[in-house]
Amino acid sequence: MTYEAKDYNKLLGMQGFSDTLLNNHFTLYKGYVTNTNKVLDTLGAMLKDGKSGAYEFAELKRRLGWEFNGMRLHEYYFENLGGNGSFDQNSKLGKLISANFGSYDTWLQDFKGTAAMRGIGWTILYHDMIGNRLFNQWINEHDTGHPAGCQPILILDVFEHAFMIDYGLKRADYIEAFFKNINWKAVENRIKI
Repeated sequence: MTYEAKDYNKLLGMQGFSDTLLNNHFTLYKGYVTNTNKVLDTLGAMLKDGKSGAYEFAELKRRLGWEFNGMRLHEYYFENLGGNGSFDQNSKLGKLISANFGSYDTWLQDFKGTAAMRGIGWTILYHDMIGNRLFNQWINEHDTGHPAGCQPILILDVFEHAFMIDYGLKRADYIEAFFKNINWKAVENRIKI
């Protein structure tokens, strides 16, 4: 099965995000899709040729996590954008946030604080499907740090490519723009209870 890049052009014109920034980000995402397919094809050929014990096979297996998660996290990120940012605290997600953090405002402070940390990576609201708990997590690299058994619910890309064209070093302004454009229905649909 070959992965295909999804079309996120509907996000063009979104408040707080220039078309230049979005188009550059879409191109980067398409690179992850292309590289995921290349790695999978090469691994398949090596396996067919009996080279699963080769050093190159092992390194490509490691690389797959980077490319695949780069692809998938960008899809989650783009798909939780395009809304009006209006959050319903009485929704299923709103109730779960209140149950886990005490209030939406406490959760928001934690999420934004995590997103504002120095460094590159992702800020992700996870749903621990076994414990039915929510928590915000910093993910430094695509392929490491993801908690086992947890579903990404809300994804914020805080690598520089996601904001520097429009915001320079003003990450806090980018975070505010992000929150004005969240599609909370898409986020809530990711909860598997």
